[in-house]
Amino acid sequence: MNKSRILALLLAGGMLAGLTACGGDTATTPTPAPVESTTPVESTAPTVDPADASIAMITDKGDINDKSFNQGTWEGIQAYCAENGKTCQYYKPVEATTDAYIAMIEQAIGDGHKIVVTPGFLFEEPIYVVQDKYPDVSFVLIDGNPHSGDYSDFKTADNTVGILFSEEQVGYLAGYAAVKDGYTKLGFLGGQAVPAVVRYGYGFVQGANDAAAEAGETVDMMYYYTGGFDATPEAQALAAGWYQAGTEVVFGCGGSVGNSAMAAAEQNNGKVIGVDVDQSPESDTVISSAMKGLAESVSQMLDAYYAGEFPGGQNLTLGADSEAVKLPMETSKWENFTQADYDDLFGKLASGAIAPKKDDAAESPVDLGCANVNVTFIEQ
Repeated sequence: MNKSRILALLLAGGMLAGLTACGGDTATTPTPAPVESTTPVESTAPTVDPADASIAMITDKGDINDKSFNQGTWEGIQAYCAENGKTCQYYKPVEATTDAYIAMIEQAIGDGHKIVVTPGFLFEEPIYVVQDKYPDVSFVLIDGNPHSGDYSDFKTADNTVGILFSEEQVGYLAGYAAVKDGYTKLGFLGGQAVPAVVRYGYGFVQGANDAAAEAGETVDMMYYYTGGFDATPEAQALAAGWYQAGTEVVFGCGGSVGNSAMAAAEQNNGKVIGVDVDQSPESDTVISSAMKGLAESVSQMLDAYYAGEFPGGQNLTLGADSEAVKLPMETSKWENFTQADYDDLFGKLASGAIAPKKDDAAESPVDLGCANVNVTFIEQ
């Protein structure tokens, strides 16, 4: 995607951006080791020229090598730093708590970093706390907007940008493509039922429904949230049961949850749709992936920062209209869903001709009003 076009969209308030962290000023610079700490450190670093500012990324409770959200954003920052001579470091909290996240952010600031990137809704409260405390630091919050712990106050300070993606659009693409390709027995194996995961799932149901309606068919879909983002024996066993009962394709959506689906698919001749990044290298069972433009987005956000045009105080949403969500057609293994089909569908999403319902549109996927999809929603 053209950088100037993205930057223009971003600064107009129609974009979102990404995150990650890197180390070094060349592509061959070794990745720095993560810093682990839970002790708050007050910043004592001197004032830094913005052109020399370094970047810190704080991981969420997933791992930096999760083959999904953390890794995708980290690699984006690494590439940006290598291309632009910037420095960065990622920090891994020792536990997934608000206090630990705040401590790790303060550790990064104490080390002199002036740009802090945080991936995921778990950072909404930590960023709300630190943004006013450190006005000379710029914060990029991915997949969330800052708010107080009790949700009574939402505030995005002038040194912070909140980023959301239109997951329902790329979920729609995945569901439509799967049915267009000939699959009529699908599964959605989500992680924790946070808004981003729910949007993916709701879009998946609606895309499958519209493709089924066009073909005069009915699709059966199993649907479940595991409650976490880890690969677990329980999630793998559930997916295996689905495959054994006739499910053909499972959309594994939520960190390493997809790895559970892949393991089950490998043992049961099933197929998987990956999430967040192109997960085709992870398993031969992956036929496509519902991607966010993590690397591209963070690159544009960092460009804006170093150009003195950081869109602080804004909550941005990035979708098909700015080419920030997609299926990787170059690595997808569709047999009947063509590039022309994709281009036509993507264009309708970008223009708003197709507007899938979001996570606040129904109590459950069963309530989306999709007559051509029989959803079996398994509640925890």
